[in-house]
Amino acid sequence: MTDTAAVEILADVHRGVGRILLNRPKALNALTTGMVAAIDRVLAGWERTPLSAVVLASTSTKAFCAGGDIRTIREHSLAGDAEASERFFASEYRLNARIAEYPVPVVSLIDGVCMGGGLGLSVHGSFRVVTERAVLAMPETGIGFFPDVGASYFLPRLPGAVGMYLGLTGHRLDAADALYTGLATHFVPADGLDAVGDALADNPGAPVDVVLNRLADRSPVAGSGLAGVRGDVDWAFGAPALGEIEKRLRHLDTPWAAAALADLESASPQSLEITHALLARGRQHTLRECLAAELALTRTTIRTPDFLEGVRAALVDKDRTPHWRRASLDGRTLPS
Repeated sequence: MTDTAAVEILADVHRGVGRILLNRPKALNALTTGMVAAIDRVLAGWERTPLSAVVLASTSTKAFCAGGDIRTIREHSLAGDAEASERFFASEYRLNARIAEYPVPVVSLIDGVCMGGGLGLSVHGSFRVVTERAVLAMPETGIGFFPDVGASYFLPRLPGAVGMYLGLTGHRLDAADALYTGLATHFVPADGLDAVGDALADNPGAPVDVVLNRLADRSPVAGSGLAGVRGDVDWAFGAPALGEIEKRLRHLDTPWAAAALADLESASPQSLEITHALLARGRQHTLRECLAAELALTRTTIRTPDFLEGVRAALVDKDRTPHWRRASLDGRTLPS
């Protein structure tokens, strides 16, 4: 483990509970290859340790994890270093699979931003605790990429067409929406989050669900905005083709539909097509099959003009005005 990765990941075992803290606060815990490898090594080592649970959390109140370090991936692409990018994605997806198959419950404490790779770290574990500050999203279509980290597995398994909606638009979920969709499993107020590790350690024989429910405050799920538009979400985003989704949103003519349409129109047309195809197939595949398909897709996607331009506009120059190679979904040519 490099010194940098060691500082960016803090890990210990406390009374039978493994604890991993993401500690790159200035970058909102954006994951580097070193961080991913460090977490993977820690979890691999703990598989031979008698633990009652593993807690994944952050040292920052602003973010659990804002995603993968996509700026660096863009730099690799511009430099022609495909191997470095491959190493990052392969390591990240291997970690996602390890978390999904881990022998003891993995409990993620999501306080603040959790996007992209942050969902990859948390959603494959058994329990995802959100606070009132949680914001969850898969915003990849807005940067010329596609929802990865196993999103082609977990998004299609959300209720109705919710996963397709989230994957295509990058819509941000608050705690209520996260609980409503099932991306989050429990609500604990931010000021009660530090008690989770101790409560798990104090009750090693109790079901984790029971321990977390004891700490939970009244769930905000009744205030879910997504629940209120669920029928429209299912009708519009359950359409068999992208063009039909857009048509149905225009037909609805509601504030929610207008916002969803605006999100689609600002996204990369190439990314929307890739994402729609990926999510449509995902429900019939295992997590490992989905991760393998995503890894194959990264190899071509990160070299496309839309990816380079999308990351430039969002994360490099930050002008938020990407110029996509194709202005709309009308032209059906995709780069190879």
